Amino acid sequence: MQIAILLAIVLLAPLAVYLAGRLRSGARNALAVLVAMVPVVWLALLYGRTAQVDYYRLPFLDLTLSLRLNALGWFFAMAVAAIGLLSILFSVGYMKGKERLNFYYAAMLLVNGSMLGIVLSGDLISLYVFWEIMSWSTYLVISYRGGRAVAAGLKYMVMSIVGSCAMLLAIVSLLVRCGTLEIEALAGAMQGASPGYALFILLMFVIGFGIKNAILPLHTWLPDAHSEAVSPFSAVLSGILVRMGMYGFILIMYGVLGLGLLRRLGSGVVSFGYIFAWIGALTIVIPTFTALLQDDSKRLLAWHGIGQGGYMIVGIAVATPLGIAGGIFHTLNHCIYIALLFLVAGAIEHRTNGERDLNQLGGLAKRMPITFVGGLAGICGLIGVPLTNGFVSKWLIYKTLIAEGYPFLAFAALMGTWGTILSVYKFQHNIFLGQLPERYKHVKEVPFVMQLPILLLTAAILVFGIFPGIPLGAISAIQRSFGLEALQVGAFSVPREVGELNTIIILAAVAGGCLIPYVLFRLCRRSRSLPQTDTYGAGSYAPADRYQYSARFYGRAYEVIEPYVRDRVDAFYCWLVEKSEGGFEAVRHIYTGNVNTYALYILLCLAAVILAGLGWGL
Repeated sequence: MQIAILLAIVLLAPLAVYLAGRLRSGARNALAVLVAMVPVVWLALLYGRTAQVDYYRLPFLDLTLSLRLNALGWFFAMAVAAIGLLSILFSVGYMKGKERLNFYYAAMLLVNGSMLGIVLSGDLISLYVFWEIMSWSTYLVISYRGGRAVAAGLKYMVMSIVGSCAMLLAIVSLLVRCGTLEIEALAGAMQGASPGYALFILLMFVIGFGIKNAILPLHTWLPDAHSEAVSPFSAVLSGILVRMGMYGFILIMYGVLGLGLLRRLGSGVVSFGYIFAWIGALTIVIPTFTALLQDDSKRLLAWHGIGQGGYMIVGIAVATPLGIAGGIFHTLNHCIYIALLFLVAGAIEHRTNGERDLNQLGGLAKRMPITFVGGLAGICGLIGVPLTNGFVSKWLIYKTLIAEGYPFLAFAALMGTWGTILSVYKFQHNIFLGQLPERYKHVKEVPFVMQLPILLLTAAILVFGIFPGIPLGAISAIQRSFGLEALQVGAFSVPREVGELNTIIILAAVAGGCLIPYVLFRLCRRSRSLPQTDTYGAGSYAPADRYQYSARFYGRAYEVIEPYVRDRVDAFYCWLVEKSEGGFEAVRHIYTGNVNTYALYILLCLAAVILAGLGWGL
């Protein structure tokens, strides 16, 4: 019953916050933060518990709608609640002074509440209803700023509707065949299904969940949505909302179909798992190197949000205990560091009057030290530097691919890491290092209410990197709930299957490696500060306002490959829309408003039916 009360609170909260805002803005902000904090505390107290409760009866379908709490639902619910809370907290400072804030906070809380509903659903009808609430409320927040944001929101909505239709087709088919949509009952009923039928169901859900997870070639809505959405919502959007697709993949693949049935879906290079893994590999490589060429900070991060989803797909598609654990762990890690990076980008926007062009920034490290540290931690987690959370989950995936004999998939994953290093260094360097532009010399750090989410996410990156056993313990519980072999982990070590790797030893080595140079530096002569214009330019001309020659990273490379670097999938979708509009415009002309014309249409239709009948009789 507790999960039903919790869900009722988070779904009624948007209305309460909206009404509070009509009275006083301070009350609205405080209530929004308080309501966002409730599921974090409540779910933390429910760790390790399982529950199921029926909440509504549909007699015309002979179905009962239910909620349930299990290991997988708790894991994703905790991520939803935590990222949602930090984004609301960040919004208090970021959104100050903006218009329609009652609407904004209500829509944000509705998005968070609907995501909790998805992961706590015990049947597919409930999941589908909450999925639609999430999709439509997401559209409202994406299009919040108006103008181009509305177009980005509509693009997202059109693709979401396509995915929802595919999901609905699969749900109706399951209801007709199995007579139930309760998830645990479906898991038993599908064990006798033929591989062909299971593949059909899986493909329909892959379309629905794949659009939300932005896998290739269903990714094109995400960069535009990130560019136009406000930064606190971008943290939710890329951090956890798109990972509802990963929740769906895991639920259907291992919670409904099961590992045994999955392994019957083809064999070798024509098996579902192998093909799905290659979709994940392409999703790693292509978006990552597309991110390399972005100069807009949020578009760069958006493309990485797509690319990192490929690692998760590869992990769960290989279908080994180590790979599944790596894929799920990377989902959590990505939530943390990509949300952090979007909040960093938002903090920079907040203090530079909305500047997102990386070539127009620089030198902000001393002006915004907390934001700089957050950005550094975020890119280290994204790359997978040792002692960060991203290192452990990527290591699990690499080890799985190598141990299972997939060298080309492993090489694709490594290529993604190389591309990530190149592009996120550009992100950090062009914002925080180099010369400080004159117009930003008076920039100050963001308020504490915006610093706190950055500090907490930075701490999470380090804690889960040094103590990977904390999240891996929860992931082992998920594996056991699916009847899979669970990993044996300690607080400081990764599973034995990975090899000898102890994060405490790595921490000691890194600390020692940093301490020795520091001592030597302190023993040397004291350094003196120089103006940033005191540089050696090898005789080349140095403009007075820009000594940061690396501002436009990879400019020469971009000139060479620009003709070939296009999102051809997006171009195809745009061509399809253009042709469809032309066809719809032509069809529109049949509505003349003349009754005689409509009578002629009826006669022609009858004639066609008669001719078809005569032809069939012959």
